[in-house]
Amino acid sequence: MRTTRVARRLAAVTGAALLLLAGTAGTALADGDEKGDAPTEAGTSFRTATAIRPDQDATAEASTGDYLYWAFPVDTGQRATVHATVKLPDAAARQAASTWQVDVYDGLRRRQACRLGTPTRTAAQDAASVSLSCTLRTVRAWSEQWANDPLPGTYYLRLTVTDLKADDLGLPVRAETKVTTTDAGGAQAVDGSLGEPLVPGAGSDDRRPAAATGPEDGWSGGWWSSRWLWTAAGGVLAALAGVGGYALTRGSGRPARVPQGL
Repeated sequence: MRTTRVARRLAAVTGAALLLLAGTAGTALADGDEKGDAPTEAGTSFRTATAIRPDQDATAEASTGDYLYWAFPVDTGQRATVHATVKLPDAAARQAASTWQVDVYDGLRRRQACRLGTPTRTAAQDAASVSLSCTLRTVRAWSEQWANDPLPGTYYLRLTVTDLKADDLGLPVRAETKVTTTDAGGAQAVDGSLGEPLVPGAGSDDRRPAAATGPEDGWSGGWWSSRWLWTAAGGVLAALAGVGGYALTRGSGRPARVPQGL
């Protein structure tokens, strides 16, 4: 009977601890980012890139052959995916197929490889639109100087046509872009962190630099990851298991009666 009561108490305490940890994780990882007004233009260089936030739709009217730039923040532990759709001119106005491409650069303007997605795609001469995507590797809190690992800071999305007949240059197009991010969790966490995120300095003109747009709740600095929660949960469960094991092996607490005369 005592063993049953101890087991019930152990289960109740364990459940309460797990619920508390889950609630803490939900609060810590919640995204309070405000979407704001959707940008309706794109920059033409790294310096003039239009700032956008994750999960924010952005559009731009341009001409075929233009280089279009957007800038967005990605923090430690996040995996970003860029999406781009180009609404093409009327098929009657085009002479041939066209090939479009998205490239993503980090705060040091190093081109980042796509882990998943279709960053380059050819649109047939009669196609109405073409869609592209690129999923980056998980952003690390720290990396060796010689490595090309993605680090927290400003990232740049560049959209352009890479193969096009000269007769089709200058035709009007409409670009639609969006960046989504997911949290990779503590499995991707590393020791160490950057002193500052990789964001460009302020420009000399009156335009607010795209890099000035950071995460709504600030940069994490690399100190936080969900592995802290699992470490704490492991400690709590180990302590409870020790207490429960001790209680279960104590028995009733009464020593066995030894017959007299032996």
